[in-house]
Amino acid sequence: MVSSFKTSLSALALVATMGSFSAAAIASEPTPAPEGRKFTYSFNVGATSDYVFRGVSQNKENPAIQGGIDLGYGIAYFGLWASTVDFGRNFDGPLGVAGSKVVSSELDIYGGIKPTWGPATFDLGVIYYAYPGANDGGAGKAQLEEQDYLEFKAGVSGAFIPALPKLTVGGTVYFSPEYQGKQGEVWTTELTAGYELPAIGIFTPTISALYGMQFGDATGVIGSFPVGKFALANGKDELAYWNIGLSLAVEKFTFDFRYWDTDVTNGPNNWCNGIALQCDERFVFSGKFTY
Repeated sequence: MVSSFKTSLSALALVATMGSFSAAAIASEPTPAPEGRKFTYSFNVGATSDYVFRGVSQNKENPAIQGGIDLGYGIAYFGLWASTVDFGRNFDGPLGVAGSKVVSSELDIYGGIKPTWGPATFDLGVIYYAYPGANDGGAGKAQLEEQDYLEFKAGVSGAFIPALPKLTVGGTVYFSPEYQGKQGEVWTTELTAGYELPAIGIFTPTISALYGMQFGDATGVIGSFPVGKFALANGKDELAYWNIGLSLAVEKFTFDFRYWDTDVTNGPNNWCNGIALQCDERFVFSGKFTY
């Protein structure tokens, strides 16, 4: 696991010198305020056929409603983003009866700074993932562990090839001292790329792709059941995920068509198609309006 982590970070460092971008995963550029002021803002609302986060469905492969607000002042930014989610049910009900629903909504609170140096834009920030009203009292109550968690991130993005001004690439590193579900320390690395194509009628198409890896701490398995804190990779210490897709922008609307997959082994326990996790390959359609 350590050697794979070093290899991934080395690749990230190489690409990060060029920049990072994912047209489908980041919010639209904030709308600038009147000339002479540094304040910017934007609002967005949308829907998706399946809310996929780092290769794993967050809504049991069902549609989700999403929306957010982004504020900026100079190089500083702050934002809120929310989505409907469904992590299944706890094991706190009577025998043979489904328990309480773990969580129904997610609220992300984030902020940071984005200084620039030449064509490079750096992103140094923090994200707090909150799940209001979650029934996550822990194993003692036959409920899932604490769902809220914090992440720090450092990334860089930009278009660095003069002959290809529409190509943007780069990378980001995330670190959580206590990942979702009390899974301990987890590192996440992402490499991204996007290319804006010539307009087709009223649409501006962009192709983009992402490759990410997560590194946690799993002690092993008993049979096919994972043992240890890191419970996303079917008993392994690390997992990889990726997507590739096409976005179509027209005025204030963006439509995205994307393919997702992971390297998680499904195995005899049907891990990626179970009642708790869904991490197999899928196509996702999303639409968003930004003002």
